[in-house]
Amino acid sequence: MFRWLNGPGSVFRDPLPGSTNYINAYDRDGRLIRLRKRGKDPAADSDAGAQDPDASPNPFDVNIAGEGKPIPREQPDDLMPFPLNKKFRSLPVLSEELKDEIFRRVMERGQSVRTVSADLGVEMRRVGAVVRLKSIERQWEVEGKRLATPYARAVMSMLPQTPYDHSPTGPRTVHESINDLPVHRATTVQLFHPVSESRVFTRTDAGQTFSSTLLPAEKRIPHPEMVELTKCAMENRGRDDIVRALRDKLEKDEGDQLRREREEKERKERGIKKVRTERWEFRFEDVNAENAGRKGLGTRYGVPPQDRKKGQVKIPTRVD
Repeated sequence: MFRWLNGPGSVFRDPLPGSTNYINAYDRDGRLIRLRKRGKDPAADSDAGAQDPDASPNPFDVNIAGEGKPIPREQPDDLMPFPLNKKFRSLPVLSEELKDEIFRRVMERGQSVRTVSADLGVEMRRVGAVVRLKSIERQWEVEGKRLATPYARAVMSMLPQTPYDHSPTGPRTVHESINDLPVHRATTVQLFHPVSESRVFTRTDAGQTFSSTLLPAEKRIPHPEMVELTKCAMENRGRDDIVRALRDKLEKDEGDQLRREREEKERKERGIKKVRTERWEFRFEDVNAENAGRKGLGTRYGVPPQDRKKGQVKIPTRVD
């Protein structure tokens, strides 16, 4: 064991900065496989792999012990922390810089979650989770609570990360798929719907076949505005026009959502009668007893529970 620790295993004592450093990424001699495949093994050629000063920097390259020798980004075969489990791949997580940028855009710049998700390539639910957790972290810092920063730094160093791409132009680094179609309950059944050959059967008609309230796929995806962006790209429009169209679409959708919420709130307020006294404000609202509760009339009042009846067994008789 000590022979291996002092030999090939010595590379795990000081892990590579910016790399996962999993055991599956090295051969039996302790050499990095992805460097050997490119012919840039520093043990074999000390001058190979030197950076070109005129070349553009690669954000995914890391240096070996500060020697200025770049190594490529991890491949899927390098992201197997368990060598005997060939099916498991370690997925990338958000880097701290990208988390701070998400929090800054939402809380400081006032951008919507949908806009940040589309711009940074992070799913909307993950954007909301990052904002909530970062808010708790900032609150703990104000309260003087100790944070497990060394532990978090150690864990993050062992996982592949998605960095924040500062490039204002060009394709951005996408963390995950942000426009997956959610599975609706009405579509989980097998349905055979005959249609005449002369009829134009669209996605809207398919949704109506499963349920009268089921919208087509292009309206149920998290980012329906990307459909319009794809149409703009197919028309060979410039990137500035596409970005402007995206922002206009998002602003219009957000304005419509706020308007609907405001109208719903005003409608509820009009249906409530308020009676003010010196100390209290009583609110009365007309309701239909047949529609109250989950099962209508008698859900809460008027129907005694079964455990209050005579002869009912009060203890469980079986374990489900």
